[in-house]
This record gives sequence, C-alpha cells and structure tokens, in this order.
Amino acid sequence: MKIVGLITEYNPFHNGHLYHIGESKKITGADAAVVVMSGDYVQRGTPAIMPKRLRTEMALKCGAAAVFELPVCYSAGSAEYFALGAVSLLQKLGIVDFLCFGSECNNLHALQRAADILLEEPAEYQAALRRHLREGRSFPAARQEALSEYAEKEGISFVLNDPNNILGIEYLKALKKLNSPIIPFTIQRRGSHYHDRQMNGEYSSASAIRSLLAYSGSSLRTDRSGGSFENAPFSGILGELEGQVPDCCLELLSDFHRVQYPIYQNDFSLILKYKLLNKTPDILIRYMDVSLELANRICAQLNNFFNYKQFCELLKTRDVTQTRINRALLHIMLGIKKKNVQEYTENGCHFYARLLGVRKDSERLLSAIAKKGELPLLAQLSQAQELPPLGQRMLRHDILASNLYTSVVTDKFKTAFCNEYSQPVIKI
Repeated sequence: MKIVGLITEYNPFHNGHLYHIGESKKITGADAAVVVMSGDYVQRGTPAIMPKRLRTEMALKCGAAAVFELPVCYSAGSAEYFALGAVSLLQKLGIVDFLCFGSECNNLHALQRAADILLEEPAEYQAALRRHLREGRSFPAARQEALSEYAEKEGISFVLNDPNNILGIEYLKALKKLNSPIIPFTIQRRGSHYHDRQMNGEYSSASAIRSLLAYSGSSLRTDRSGGSFENAPFSGILGELEGQVPDCCLELLSDFHRVQYPIYQNDFSLILKYKLLNKTPDILIRYMDVSLELANRICAQLNNFFNYKQFCELLKTRDVTQTRINRALLHIMLGIKKKNVQEYTENGCHFYARLLGVRKDSERLLSAIAKKGELPLLAQLSQAQELPPLGQRMLRHDILASNLYTSVVTDKFKTAFCNEYSQPVIKI
C-alpha cells in the first residue's frame, strides 16, 4: 500500500485543497493520503478562522484518510520550522512514501536546486545576503536578491517570488536534512494567487474565502481596523461560496456558523495585552521570533495598544515583515520560547503523533503506523503518561494553546466549553 503525505492548514478547506488531495494520489499512484495539519494556529502567525476539528472533518469528508496535528511550536513557526516539523512528522509515521505539495512554478528541479543553494550557502551567496540585509531589506527579500544574484545563470531566482514555492523549497530542504526516503512531487497551484482576496472562478484562495466569511460574522466582529461592515445575511455568503468549496463543506459551514467560527486575531486582544503587561525586553527576547529590537519596540509602544491586529501593524518596520511580527506576538501569547524549540529540534523534533481524525475505512493505517512508526500514536490524551519529559512539555503547550482557542470560541458564541482532554477523535 502506497501513501502520500500532505502538509496543510485548510484555513478553510476549499476546492483547491480537494484538487490537491485527488491529484496527489493520481500522480504518485498512492492508495491513500495522510495529512499533517496545523492545529488552531497557522503559519502566518494568527489563529485559524475555525477550530482544528471542524477543518479535520472537512478534510476527511473530502478524501483524506487520516489527519494528524502539527504541534503548535511548528505550525506557527517560520517557513523553515513549519516545514521541518511537518516533514519530520510524516517521516516518523513510518508509512509515508511520497510528499506532494502545491507550487506556483510546478518545477521540481528548480525548487530542488534552490533548496541545495540555501542549504549549502556558498560564500558568494552569504556575502550577497549580508549586503542586502545591511541595506535594510527584510530577510525574505534579502534572501531572494542574494539567490537571484548567485543563481542568475541557472534561471531559478523566480522560485522565491511566491509563497507556495518558498514552502516547497523548505520541504525539500527538510527532506535533505533528515536524509528522508520520502519522494517529493509538486503540482501546479490552480486558480487565484495565495494572497488574492477576491473570489475568482472555481479556485478562489483561502484568503478570499476568509475575507468573505469575515462579513458573515460582522455583528460579532472584533476587527474594526478595516472599516465598517454591514451584517450580511449568511444565506447570501453561502450562495457566493457555492462552487468554491465542496458541498459537504458548505453544509458544515452552515451548521457551525456563529457556533464555532468565525474567529479573528482581535478576539485574543485582551489575552495578548495581559501577557505583555508584565514583560520586559530581557524576558521577551526569550520567545521565538522576538529580536531585542522588536522586544524594545513592544515595550515602548505598549501604551498605544488598542487591539491585537492594530498593535501588529504598529510594530511593523521596513526590515521586519508583518508575518514575523504576527508570529512573535503569538509565540509570546502562547509561551513558546526559543530554548524549548531548540531542545525539540535537537532531540528528533517529535515525541508523539497526535491523531485528530480518521476515516473508518482507513483505520488499518493506524495499525501500520503502530507497527512501523517511530512515535507513540495519541488518539486520547490519557495515553500521554509514558511520554518523555520533553514530549510532555510539548504536549502541554499544544493542550494550553487549544484550550485557549476553545475558550475564545465559547466566550464569543456563548457555547459550552469542552476541555482538550474531552475532545474525541473525528471518525467518519
């Protein structure tokens, strides 16, 4: 039995993701697709628009055989940490033969060559990178310029222009670092650009769908920085989503609207401010993605904190991207420190495989993982007692992050709180 691994966020699930699942199985000849998915927080440094189990159910109904949670220290990390965490988890499951990811360029050779350059970091490339950083460029921009100069003759500098290409390069780097036997494939990203906020044909971006769903929750909206919103009828929103998301997902979107979603960055404003009020720069720099300069700026600007999103925008500078600031503040809020992540990565990255959901007709995969995998399979948290201390610490962070998210959901929509220990594995 051949298995293809997919690294995803499904924030939310749409037709492009359905195409990804089907095409990945087709081009690899795989019998099933196993998914590693971000939990309640995603790689751009924000909470997901809807809870992880709702997104898991969508994935399972659309063809994923099983969904495993990517620990929050990786899911909300930089592209490098996100990729390393996800690829290493797929490898440690012990049953994954292929990795298939979407890219704008659909050129595996060019992506692999870029990964080689970035791994090897030749002296000429390093010198160009330092020069562009001194000129005030952000690291992604400086890296793109340095790679462009070094690889101009090879014609591959274009691959750093788009976000899915960048993630693809990091997946390939991770495979090489881990000396992984998993065989990579890439497929052409279809439809809208990753950042497009306008609905577009059959394959609109997740950004566009999130923007549309934001209007669906306008009377509950906590993000006022983008202007005024009318309380749009949700039936109209669902009508616009027809043909953009699978029918089974439309049903779930309808059933759980204003019960479990939409969730915004600003729903966490008071939690973040509380976490920042008693911090000094020497404490803040202990957290992932927080430099001393950013730590000083956070403390200096704290009196100007009005909400989460506004504060992120206030902290932005020419050489620090908005996404980096989003991630830094999220890491502070969730308590994810540099030394913790360093310990995890130095000790194999993972200590358990947290199962979020499985198709009933694919449960035999779990037996195969139990036999061939390198990690304990966690279907229930009560099984975690035998984990090593580092694994228990990582799991505590995951549980706290999820309980915090669930607390925001239940407070916003006035529903009953369900502790992470009581959450069942999704089975369909």
